[in-house]
Amino acid sequence: MSESPIRVLLVDDHPLVLDGIQARLEGEPGVEIVGQANNGKEALREAELLKPDVVMMDVSMPVMNGLEATRHFQADFPDVRVLILTMHDNREYIVQLIQSGASGYILKDVSSDELIKAIETVHQGSTYFSSGASQTLFSNFDAPVTTAESGVLTKREEAVLKLLAGGCSNKEIARDLDISVRTVETHRQNIKNKLNIQTAAGLTKYAIEHNLVQLS
Repeated sequence: MSESPIRVLLVDDHPLVLDGIQARLEGEPGVEIVGQANNGKEALREAELLKPDVVMMDVSMPVMNGLEATRHFQADFPDVRVLILTMHDNREYIVQLIQSGASGYILKDVSSDELIKAIETVHQGSTYFSSGASQTLFSNFDAPVTTAESGVLTKREEAVLKLLAGGCSNKEIARDLDISVRTVETHRQNIKNKLNIQTAAGLTKYAIEHNLVQLS
């Protein structure tokens, strides 16, 4: 029995952008566009009716912008993954959105293949940043690596968390650290238990706030 397609709700205040994204994704066997919305308030109303798995949403919109809508999704629909799709390559936007519960941030210049990869990644519970967003977010961390709760995580757990925050999958982390996928899964669960954080977006938020991410 094949898996059900990922149900996606598109949110943007420009109809041409919505139609363009839908045209790019239609025909993909693993993705189903279940609806469109023109602002955050409308997106929340549609989400209640349509039960999407992933909401792909712009930041700058009238009535309710993407940042405010992301906070509402985190509070009211915690199982729905929010993937930001925007032209704004702005570190402050990215940090605020991740802290508010977004699972990913991609720029509108990405290819169709990367768009699908981002949807699949956040649906699986991981975080995803397009290369442009990653460079903006992670290239300016000058503060030393410290945590508010000194000694809570082991050095290996910190290394795993840094890669998780960078959007790496368990398999990629295992390859980078030369350990097994099962060991990565164990570290990941230990990190969640120690920090009492159960979501990938929450772990990314923690890594950002505690200057654990230092990528160039």
